[in-house]
Amino acid sequence: MAVKEASTTAEGSGGSGGMGPPGREGASRARPSARERLLAAANELFYNEGVHTVGIDRVIERAGVAKASLYNTFGSKDELVRAYLETRYASVTQRITQAVDRYGTPRERLLAVFEGQGELFAQPDYRGCAFARASAESHPGDPAEQAAEAYRRWVRALLTELAARAGVPEPEVLARQLHLLYDGSGQSARMDHDPAAADAARAAAATLLDAALARGTAAGG
Repeated sequence: MAVKEASTTAEGSGGSGGMGPPGREGASRARPSARERLLAAANELFYNEGVHTVGIDRVIERAGVAKASLYNTFGSKDELVRAYLETRYASVTQRITQAVDRYGTPRERLLAVFEGQGELFAQPDYRGCAFARASAESHPGDPAEQAAEAYRRWVRALLTELAARAGVPEPEVLARQLHLLYDGSGQSARMDHDPAAADAARAAAATLLDAALARGTAAGG
């Protein structure tokens, strides 16, 4: 499931661009809903500065809405954090899924997970994994931790499924190894400002995949 990053949702959307009074259709495009504006503001501020560092008043100010709009729409800051991370989840998982779906063979599909990562790393506003960043600030059981756990379950399940389809005899074992590569690649891309970290992770993943397949062949022979 990958959608464009939510940071583009509401920025620069007010006003008619000097073209005179907009028609009804133009007006609706120029005025995102309060929910869309709050999510766009939360996405920008929470991702860049942290979910606990940023107070609710800053989100409201950036979104240009009344405080009542936030509470009427989300009920609490925790639920806004949950919605922000759900938007990120949709964006990242769609990006990875689209990369996988470009290929036809099981091997290529598995390695394409890291290609999808590379596309994320290449975005100019990439500042690391949103889930890792939010989870580092979270308390046990809060919405940020729950969202991070759901995302990690998705990654592990995807890697396990793709490894099984590639013919790996113990797909859960390889999936765990690849998940470590996936995590390390994201950390390296952020810390070293190096989108090519995904290429190195893909090459390492190919080595691990070939070794797992060779072990399976030897055991079966």
